Amino acid sequence: MNAFSGTGIRLHAPAPGWSVDADVVVVGSGVAGLTAALRCEAAGLRTVVVTKARLDDGSTRWAQGGVAAALGDGDTPEQHLDDTLVAGVGLCDERAVRTLVTEGPGAVRRLIETGAHFDETDGELQLTREGGHHRRRIAHAGGDATGAEISRALVEAVRTRGIRTVENALVLDLLTDSEGRTAGVTLHVMGEGQHDGVGAVLAPAVVLATGGMGQVFSATTNPHVSTGDGVALALRAGAEVSDLEFVQFHPTVLFLGKGAEGQQPLVSEAVRGEGAHLVDADGVRFMVGQHELAELAPRDIVAKGITRRMLEQDTDHMYLDARHFGADMWEQRFPTILAACRAHGIDPVTEPIPIAPAAHYASGGVRTDLHGRTTIPGLYACGEVACTGVHGANRLASNSLLEGLVYAERIAADIQERAAAEGLHARVPVPVPQPATPEHPLMPPEARFTIQRVMTQGAGVLRSADSLAEAAAQLGRLHAEAASALAENGKTSEPGVDTWEATNLLCVARVLVAAARRREETRGCHWREDHADRDDLNWRRHIVVRLNPDRTLATHTTQTADFPATANPQEQ
Repeated sequence: MNAFSGTGIRLHAPAPGWSVDADVVVVGSGVAGLTAALRCEAAGLRTVVVTKARLDDGSTRWAQGGVAAALGDGDTPEQHLDDTLVAGVGLCDERAVRTLVTEGPGAVRRLIETGAHFDETDGELQLTREGGHHRRRIAHAGGDATGAEISRALVEAVRTRGIRTVENALVLDLLTDSEGRTAGVTLHVMGEGQHDGVGAVLAPAVVLATGGMGQVFSATTNPHVSTGDGVALALRAGAEVSDLEFVQFHPTVLFLGKGAEGQQPLVSEAVRGEGAHLVDADGVRFMVGQHELAELAPRDIVAKGITRRMLEQDTDHMYLDARHFGADMWEQRFPTILAACRAHGIDPVTEPIPIAPAAHYASGGVRTDLHGRTTIPGLYACGEVACTGVHGANRLASNSLLEGLVYAERIAADIQERAAAEGLHARVPVPVPQPATPEHPLMPPEARFTIQRVMTQGAGVLRSADSLAEAAAQLGRLHAEAASALAENGKTSEPGVDTWEATNLLCVARVLVAAARRREETRGCHWREDHADRDDLNWRRHIVVRLNPDRTLATHTTQTADFPATANPQEQ
């Protein structure tokens, strides 16, 4: 079999030993990926879902708070729009937000029709409130297990419909034809199922729904699999990414001790929405007076408030006090969080919860238009991997699941329209002989931990020119050392999941740091201590990055805050 390749940079990997054909391949099994797959399959398209672990192991199942939509009495899409634009601090694409809030209520109702069960009282949805929202508009399930319920319903629907799935598969690279149009993906199946090893799914439409990249930092709410694979794949293929500097740090993550690494337990914003208070060790509510909404200010403001108080008091955590809830409310409304706290020796019923900010959500990602189309014809992106323009500089709480729903449906509709208008013609990937020696180095597995610590120290909640320069230098050394070793002896780390993930993490880390160095202001969740003010004159605009063939970065800043077009629709 020929070795398939795109025209961009490839991960060093064995040649594909098997392939399957489809009309659409969806990479990812969270709310965005499974919604896109269900809609495509319903339209009669041959659909394959590829996921890195099991179908229900993505980031969606960890979502506690819920789905934001104008579903309550007196609420309107316009009010939801206003709250989203305020949270996004001048960088939201208003067209994208209007699409989200207008189509959102219908998308939630269709999710319910698919089988998701949300908490109700007397047949009406229970709605709660979270940071940045002026109304109760967050629908939740199982108290604080919304993501798990959504994941359950969508996975059950996918299995009931018999959609072909490839589990335990790490996507590697995009395949393209001789004209640069999407032709499928290569992937590595980790010893499970019908196929093992490296193979290919050949399809003229690829939907990236790979989730986030929180594992680029030492402490994150993201699962172990969130290593930025989709963003890295898109960059290697030549796609543009935007706004990657805007990484949201969730204000209230259970503090497990200084130096805790890996996935950390989240304490949902809904706990504050129900009346919990942020306090320091003396019990002082330090967010009062900092913002009209106090603890319910947008996440960037709360995370900064917590970090400032920690710096003032030379400590590494603050507290969330919800003792006044009582045992019944904790057990009925927040059973998941209660169990997580108690598992770590903390009882929220009788004591404040120690918390600290941790990496949570990437507001930027692969740049798309209102139909989820990227700058590569046939390549789509939705969910956290995408930058639709909805979130701007800071995502409004619980807009993420809604964005996944709405834009997945729009992607499926666009692919269906393409199929009806001209057919989804199979593309023939460009065959490229397997090189005798690797063209680009793979990072050793231990580089993952070095990257995480560099990013946490230099590009965390609080950034500066000096910290970012040091982070860039250290990441650059990692890249240069691996490249030099390859050039000198023709060898690199052995291909495998650990080395591919470490290589992806280095790729997204370098882009994130480059964008953060370029943005010399404080805006949303990008906090520069050396540029403490927001600068609309110079920086109310987007930073767009591409990866050059030699792996250097091509970075430019848009001239306005308008979200630039991805491509001529006819080219898609």
